[in-house]
Amino acid sequence: MRGEQSALAPRGPEAELLHGLTWLLVSGAAVIFLITMVLLLLALSGRDAWKRRLASPRAVLLLGALVPSVVLLALLVHSSGVIATLTRPAPRPLVVEVVGRQFWWEVRYPAQGIVTANEIRLPVGRQVELVVTAPDVVHSLWIPALHGKIDMIPGRENRLRLTAGQPGVMRGQCAEFCGAQHTLMALFAVAEPEADFEAWAERQRAPTIPEGQGREVFGRAGCGACHGIRGTEFAGRIGPDLTLIGTRHSLGAGTLANHRETLAQWIAAPQQVKPGNAMPDFRRILSEAELDAVAQWLEALR
Repeated sequence: MRGEQSALAPRGPEAELLHGLTWLLVSGAAVIFLITMVLLLLALSGRDAWKRRLASPRAVLLLGALVPSVVLLALLVHSSGVIATLTRPAPRPLVVEVVGRQFWWEVRYPAQGIVTANEIRLPVGRQVELVVTAPDVVHSLWIPALHGKIDMIPGRENRLRLTAGQPGVMRGQCAEFCGAQHTLMALFAVAEPEADFEAWAERQRAPTIPEGQGREVFGRAGCGACHGIRGTEFAGRIGPDLTLIGTRHSLGAGTLANHRETLAQWIAAPQQVKPGNAMPDFRRILSEAELDAVAQWLEALR
């Protein structure tokens, strides 16, 4: 479940702009702090000549008003230019809707008719417009390698434009306390070449669904009442969509690595793995053989 999660390692043009602005502000603040400390030491040195110079009206006006005003104005102009660049729309961005839920992420591609969870696929070099909201409590989506934070507020849509500059896997996190499992609410942004993204989207629209005991157990246990899988009779919308779940990097929004054993572990005791989530435990409902069959079937959804 590794993925870059650092604002100091930008992986896109928007993140690079923020990275440059951050270092400019930090470096400028450090220089101003050092100059201030030097002047303070000179004032406290006991030399009357320095005290008179620093206390003169000209020094007070220059160091206390003019220099700070010029520096702050320059930073304001530069920051405004960065903000204007960050908010400048590109033609035909890929629209991705992200809904913050307790405690996972629903991800929708409205133009492609795709719904997935806890993972955002991005074509490299194409601007993506994230349209974010939440149904109940406030969340904050933050993928630091790609952009800054954006709040997800019930009853309101916020928008953020970002671009992945190179292929790779980047980790994101909810950055606003949202409840008991706030810390276990991560997601992954997977950037890949345009052709690979289109191939992934095509598999999402027309997935290959294997048969087997796992599918039968999945239906008999009522899993389809909460979870949807395109290409099947399962159309639940309460929990995460499980189409192609076998391709995802994690389970439970970054809680577990995704493979057959952890799938069985999650189905058997999700409240033990991530207390407070909306999924009930199935360890008293399904046998070990049935749990393994469902996990094997879900892992095969690729």
